[in-house]
Amino acid sequence: MDFCKTKEHIVHWLNSYCDQAGAKGFVIGISGGIDSAVTSSLCALTNKKVVLVNMPIRQSTSEYNRSQEHIEDLSKRHQHVISHEVNLTEVFSAFETILPPLAASNKLSMANTRARIRMTTLYAIAQSENCLVVGTGNKIEDFGIGFYTKYGDGGVDISPIADLMKSQVYSLGRELNVVLSIQKAAPTDGLWGDNRTDEDQIGASYDELEWAMVFNGDKENLTNRQKKVIELYERLNKINQHKMIPIPVCIIPDKIKST
Repeated sequence: MDFCKTKEHIVHWLNSYCDQAGAKGFVIGISGGIDSAVTSSLCALTNKKVVLVNMPIRQSTSEYNRSQEHIEDLSKRHQHVISHEVNLTEVFSAFETILPPLAASNKLSMANTRARIRMTTLYAIAQSENCLVVGTGNKIEDFGIGFYTKYGDGGVDISPIADLMKSQVYSLGRELNVVLSIQKAAPTDGLWGDNRTDEDQIGASYDELEWAMVFNGDKENLTNRQKKVIELYERLNKINQHKMIPIPVCIIPDKIKST
């Protein structure tokens, strides 16, 4: 892949879509990871308004520091880039106290709640700025295993890097001179308040998952590990289809409507 041309293509696409939508620019949540760093760097190259939002919720120091380092770096390089820090820890804590005990004690439910509170924050800021909320999901997450929160980080207006594998996002990050701390950091969704990585949660590396996504050979010739990865990929792809397809609509037959 020619990453210089890829960069130019995405920037042109962002500019065209923004103009057609009548928006002034873009709002992006910054996580301290490669996906949000690459996405915001691409948005900055449009020369339109870019609003970076750091939204810590009981965040680890390393994730917070990487987010701030990227925000400072991109703001220095582009005058039209501004930023906000919206500490959502108290909001999240207050929300925990009013939920039914079963919901508040469910760790996965509350991890996804973090993402959904952040989505609400991004849209509040985007509407006030007449900007688009930009998604940061890559291809393996968005269309492979569904590794994102429905109506959380999946609640966006546009997805500029969703046709790129994770490895390609890293390569594009080098092309964009993303800060080294982010390039070297292990991928993590930052929703648990600890140091678990994406690989810890998923059970396979992104390189393995990318291989599984395009594999179309004879499974009988695979190693035990490869078979396990294929099985994992297929299971996650199946159970997360509800995230990847349009919301089902119950269509009323014409013969019922006309009666």
